[in-house]
Amino acid sequence: MGPVVDRGRTQEPAWKPLFDAYVPVREWLARLAPDVAIVVYNDHTADFNFDKYPTFALGVAERYAIGDEGFGTRPLPEVVGDAELSTHLAEALVYEHEFDLTLCQELAVEHGFLVPMNLCFPHAGSGWPVKAIPLQVNVIHHPLPTARRCYRLGHALRAAVESYPGNSKVVVLGTGGMSHQLQGKRFGFMNEKFDQWFLDELERNPEGLAEIGHQQIMEEAGAEAVELIMWLTMRGVDHVRGSVGAVSGTACSRKCARRSASNLKGTKISTAAVGSPVMMTKPQPANITTHISNTRG
Repeated sequence: MGPVVDRGRTQEPAWKPLFDAYVPVREWLARLAPDVAIVVYNDHTADFNFDKYPTFALGVAERYAIGDEGFGTRPLPEVVGDAELSTHLAEALVYEHEFDLTLCQELAVEHGFLVPMNLCFPHAGSGWPVKAIPLQVNVIHHPLPTARRCYRLGHALRAAVESYPGNSKVVVLGTGGMSHQLQGKRFGFMNEKFDQWFLDELERNPEGLAEIGHQQIMEEAGAEAVELIMWLTMRGVDHVRGSVGAVSGTACSRKCARRSASNLKGTKISTAAVGSPVMMTKPQPANITTHISNTRG
């Protein structure tokens, strides 16, 4: 999807329905006006490789370069980080919530990170409208974290953001493709029925969905669909309450119109699904909005 954007082809008939589906996402984020985006993504061996691949890795740098995946770097501005917030997240996740993270003072972010950012945040040549913090999840090298572990990471991430003493508005983007397979006899495989089931469960029954196994995902939705466990990290941030409704394109390039919101005393929680973010505003009480954005690069 990145080259399609870079070459100005988003309004061609084959691509227009998908990219048009992200218009409400961008409008929604523009209204929220976050200061920082935490992007839950997987690295496709741009920074890590099969000799050294962490289960969870958090960027704690001031800036992140645009990675070269073998085709040259995309014409995108450098990503500005938030070292103070990311250091706080690292300490809270390790000390208080016992998530053992790899901390990265240097990262070159690639399409798993950049495509969702590019779709969600229009930018001028001068830079992105938000700072960003990469949170990398291993979904390509055995053994992978369980869906349950990713969901619990979302719980911990919410608590870590809420304990931050600064006055930042934070959106959490959970990324990754729905049903798809990129190799073998099932190359090009998609399962719309599974995709819809996953969206329904993500909205109504995230605790139950967190029990799904890697094997089930790969058998029913294709090998690369295991990326969906990253959506559960996003959904875990919204575990306090709320529901998820699809407002953008799925892997089947269809537009899901479902959307919902719920309100709690002292805490407003609105959630929407198309690939994935979560909004937190300081000071307390927190305003939390979750959005799912289905992006595969």
